[in-house]
Amino acid sequence: MSGDVEQLDWRDGQPFSRRFGDVYFSRASGPGEARHVFLDGNRLAERWARLARRARFAIGETGFGTGLNFCAAWDLWTRAAPVDAILHYVSVERFPLAPAELARALAAWPDLAALAAELAAQYVELAPGWHRFHFAGGRVMLTLGIGDAAERLAELAGRCDAWFLDGFAPAKNPEMWSDAVLRAVAAHSFAGATFATYTAAGTVRRGLEGAGFSVEKRAGFGRKREMLAGALAVPAAERPTAAAARRAVVVGGGLAGAASAWSLARRGWQVMLLERHASLAEEASGNPQAVLYARLASRPSSLGDLVLTGYQYSVRLLNMLLPQGDDAWRACGVLQLALDPKTAARLHAAIAAGLPPALARSVDRAEASAIAGMSLPAGGLHFAGAGWVHPPALVRALATHPGVEVRTGVDVRALERAPDGEWRIVVDGGVLARTPVVVLAASVDCARFAPTRGLPLHAVRGQLSLLPATEASLALAAVVCGEASIAPARDGVHTLGATFVHEFDDLAVHASEHRRNLADLAAMAPVLAQALGAERRDPETLAGRAAVRCTTPDHLPIAGTVVDGLHASTAHGSRGLISPPLCAEVIAARLDDEPAPVAAHLLAALDPGRFRRSV
Repeated sequence: MSGDVEQLDWRDGQPFSRRFGDVYFSRASGPGEARHVFLDGNRLAERWARLARRARFAIGETGFGTGLNFCAAWDLWTRAAPVDAILHYVSVERFPLAPAELARALAAWPDLAALAAELAAQYVELAPGWHRFHFAGGRVMLTLGIGDAAERLAELAGRCDAWFLDGFAPAKNPEMWSDAVLRAVAAHSFAGATFATYTAAGTVRRGLEGAGFSVEKRAGFGRKREMLAGALAVPAAERPTAAAARRAVVVGGGLAGAASAWSLARRGWQVMLLERHASLAEEASGNPQAVLYARLASRPSSLGDLVLTGYQYSVRLLNMLLPQGDDAWRACGVLQLALDPKTAARLHAAIAAGLPPALARSVDRAEASAIAGMSLPAGGLHFAGAGWVHPPALVRALATHPGVEVRTGVDVRALERAPDGEWRIVVDGGVLARTPVVVLAASVDCARFAPTRGLPLHAVRGQLSLLPATEASLALAAVVCGEASIAPARDGVHTLGATFVHEFDDLAVHASEHRRNLADLAAMAPVLAQALGAERRDPETLAGRAAVRCTTPDHLPIAGTVVDGLHASTAHGSRGLISPPLCAEVIAARLDDEPAPVAAHLLAALDPGRFRRSV
């Protein structure tokens, strides 16, 4: 199974791979080797010194290992590149190190300690697939693919300016140096992209030449007499010139809009965020609590990939933006209960796929009850890093970036294309703004504009029930999910729900949906229902909140380009904490010509054009 955690021995304080019988870096000096072979071998210091303002540079790597090369490149970037330039680092790793082993390996190099600590703070056991990390206030981004190198590189959406070829020795790990891998390196390179590697093996040289690289031998590091370096010698795409006008308008002040504004602002864009209500997060993103967890698929699918990738990205984002303990984000853990044979089979299949235990693990009824703090009728899956969020706090944290200008009480009536290609933002009274880029993130209202009228967006009503906590219910220590979900109390109130109603006339709170939520609670956690006195609650007077979710026929969100300069992030359905932040990164990566945070097949599955193609 791809993504198995590597098993190490430690020899003289250095990590040694049992699987490959090889060291991770030179015994003479790990950082010295990284700088000589990869940084100097690709002439990065001089190339970065010549970069223009707001430039982008992408490094690709085969073999993330301990993260030493990444930290060395990050260190040089902060000293050699313009302060507003962004480094994008793409790496693949078949057998990732456990977090404790990675931290131990990097601890040997005090000059990289600060960067290593920042990496270790976000690096956890990772599921197979793609992972996006932000460092240095957005100046450095890491996209890490866990799995077979040839498979991950084949699905990479993006190109690189330089490559670090750093697998274990070709004789010990021939798959890393296969023709398929080296051809993928070439296919994902800009014209003139360079490479460097510590090995001078003839098989590697011939493979690189066959892939289209010019190759030369250079002096190696330490005991290695020679190494290889060179550049792509066959025609390839030129790196696009950065857009001069980095301005965007985002329509919609919920989580999808705020995340889109944040992702662009982190890249140096000036963003105007428009919301028709008097404040941000007034609609579905205004719920008092939302549960972050991954409803894992039982078999491979685009939706399953989205859920798993988006969940892990959102956890990292929340831990970065919302400190624990202020009633905005609580990683209290989530229990998904196997209350029927079908659900039990799905959860078992998800675990059988080989997820890291730190991400999700099976628990029996007794352990689930102990985690929850009260008796539950079944076991299931435990997501230790998941929990509940106060969505308005997350929206505010995203929207307060200095590059985002928030305007509320602005109802956009139309989008018009000007003769020069820019978009006019039309409101009552005339044109509010002109911009080269628009991102629509207004739920079902995305389809009310002329260019987006064909998007098949459907409104679904969801109602929450708000239950005052009791002394007994305060014992609930984790989120519990079945047909509904209920979280530990926030400000003395438990949030229960939500319903999923396709046909509706209004967004008033209805007693019938309270009854449905209460019935789901009784089936899912009867002891908790008793503790809350659910059977005595009057559905006619119970407090609640109703809002609209937006979905598509294939249940996947929309994230991508509708027409030139007009993009959409919508149809996030009941995955409002999972897909909006990741989809914001998808759109921002496209606009900045950087490697995408997801596999190419998932980009196609999210693209708005898929509905035109299906007609």
